[in-house]
Amino acid sequence: MALTASSAPAFVSKPRLSFAQVFNMSFGFFGIQFGWDLQRANMGPIYEYLKASPEQIPLLFLAAPLTGLIVQPIIGYMSDRTWHPRWGRRRPYFFVGAMLSTICLFLMPNSGSLWMAAGLLWILDTSGNIAMEPFRAFVADKLPESQRTEGFAMQSFLIGLGGSIASALPWLMSHVFNVPSVSTKGGIPPTVEFAFYAGAAIFFIAVLYTILTSKEYPPVAIPAQKKIEENKKGISHGVTEITHAIKNMPSKMKRLALVQFFTWPGLFLMWFYYNTAVARNIFHAADTADPLYAKGIEYGGLTLSYYSIISFLFALLIPVIAKRLGRKTTHTLCLLCGAIGLISVRFVTQPYELYFCMTGVGIAWSSILSMPYAMLAGALPEDKIGVYMGIFNFFIVLPEIIASLFFGWIMEHLLNNDRMLAVQIGGALMVLAAILCYSLIYENKNDPAGDAAMYETADDRPV
Repeated sequence: MALTASSAPAFVSKPRLSFAQVFNMSFGFFGIQFGWDLQRANMGPIYEYLKASPEQIPLLFLAAPLTGLIVQPIIGYMSDRTWHPRWGRRRPYFFVGAMLSTICLFLMPNSGSLWMAAGLLWILDTSGNIAMEPFRAFVADKLPESQRTEGFAMQSFLIGLGGSIASALPWLMSHVFNVPSVSTKGGIPPTVEFAFYAGAAIFFIAVLYTILTSKEYPPVAIPAQKKIEENKKGISHGVTEITHAIKNMPSKMKRLALVQFFTWPGLFLMWFYYNTAVARNIFHAADTADPLYAKGIEYGGLTLSYYSIISFLFALLIPVIAKRLGRKTTHTLCLLCGAIGLISVRFVTQPYELYFCMTGVGIAWSSILSMPYAMLAGALPEDKIGVYMGIFNFFIVLPEIIASLFFGWIMEHLLNNDRMLAVQIGGALMVLAAILCYSLIYENKNDPAGDAAMYETADDRPV
């Protein structure tokens, strides 16, 4: 299946795709994000149901960043060099990741212990990364530069749509399907259990839809001897090339990486603590056995669903706003909206006020999922898009690793296990990310593609 590319292969000319074609190639992200948001909204409560303490929660979330750090550049490198005449370059990875993730989602709500849940999350995040990472490169593979903002915005739209349903699923199970929200055994509620079963099916079906409805452009043929010589280099060659790519990142990528490094901790702290903060600080639940705790978790999930709704609706506007203001300014303003939303959670006195906070988070989330990738894609060499997209995600997972390893100590010794204050700290970090974005990123607003593509120097242009 593997086809080794030459150092700078030519690809077929990329015509503009129709709306339906862009939708089809992006729809798999609906399922992937459904799985991600289902576990993000519910793993914190699942850990607390399994008797985890607040300072243990960040460490138990360590699986996602570690697997992303290792898996994403490797999958990116491999997918850059994969070609099957029927299944293409990225789609085999979509399928394998979706299949493994589906199995983990079915097993997760049946976890009988804290470490079983943590182990399943580790496998789930590994599988999710296998499916997700090639989707970013898929947009750059198939779309011309003038359509890339549209392509990443479509991904953002479907991510928001999937996340909105996934986050609200336990609430829907309880209030629409009359599934009990409290377990008779005192463990993981049936609402969460059935939500994970539904999420597993949706994950797999959505990814399979993209696999079956989208085609890929083949690389140009290269001499057989060249294939043999490249394939003989094996794993060591892959490690060498990934290391070389890290050392030779375009300067624009380095600047965007710094913005990412301070953006994502705000989201991680929200995912770590937001739902439990709502249950304890807004609904005033005494402990996990208090019926108010389950109600607070469900309501928190509903507000997370709302921010995903805002995200997919705002994704429809992002291409228009970015053309008018430029990608940099658009992303800066969106990050500030998210920061305001997270910081203002502390001042909520009534549950419904959380929706105002989550409006800002939804706007930021829509931009976070599209603008950095749209700004980056045009500066990457065509034959290394997959590996560079994987490396770019280092700067998402590294801050999560830092938070997972050290924020538990901060919670216990400095914040007195105040979950709401942790969410606010995330908002402050997002303010810093917005300042860095506006200060460090440069863009050419007169780009002929009309997409405000950014180049700082000639060296940033694709080779």
